[in-house]
Amino acid sequence: MFYLPTGKYIASTQRPDGTWRKQRRVKEGYVPQEEVPVYENKYVKFFKSKPELPPGLSPEATVPVTPSRPEGGEPGLSKTAKRNLKRKEKRRQQQEKGEAEALSRTLDKVSLGETAQVPSAPQGSRPAPTAASDQPDSTATTEKAKKIKNLKKKLRQVEELQQRIQAGEISQPSKEQLEKLARRRALEEELEDLELGL
Repeated sequence: MFYLPTGKYIASTQRPDGTWRKQRRVKEGYVPQEEVPVYENKYVKFFKSKPELPPGLSPEATVPVTPSRPEGGEPGLSKTAKRNLKRKEKRRQQQEKGEAEALSRTLDKVSLGETAQVPSAPQGSRPAPTAASDQPDSTATTEKAKKIKNLKKKLRQVEELQQRIQAGEISQPSKEQLEKLARRRALEEELEDLELGL
């Protein structure tokens, strides 16, 4: 008669390539490697058992604080992400404010321009198309606003460059810098045309 030794058996398993592993016999008290607890020294155990709250603070005191979130805060965002959201919101508000100011300035210029053009009203071809194009083409106005913004930025850069040259920071301006200074008048004219056409 065939006698089986006592002990535990690990069942045979299939490998990824399709072959089979043999059944294995293990001694009494064997613990598979996956189930062996990870060793933790006394310092790790101490910090894991340590409460997250400061000593003396009850957990009930923190419950009302956690549900309240700052305005515009998203759940689960880090401090940096929240700060970036606030910056984006502030930038967007400033941009809207700047666009509103630019629009009011252009409306003032347009209204002044229309009063100056009253004697030439018999031609009448200019005011009619602008009124017709303003209503359906909101994208065209945003394109113009972008162009105006870009032109203002370029003019600002030219002015900064000119101030740096006058202050003596740049003693020998490069060819590109001189070309940038020479384009100033053309940029100003283009900006005026766009603002009047807006």
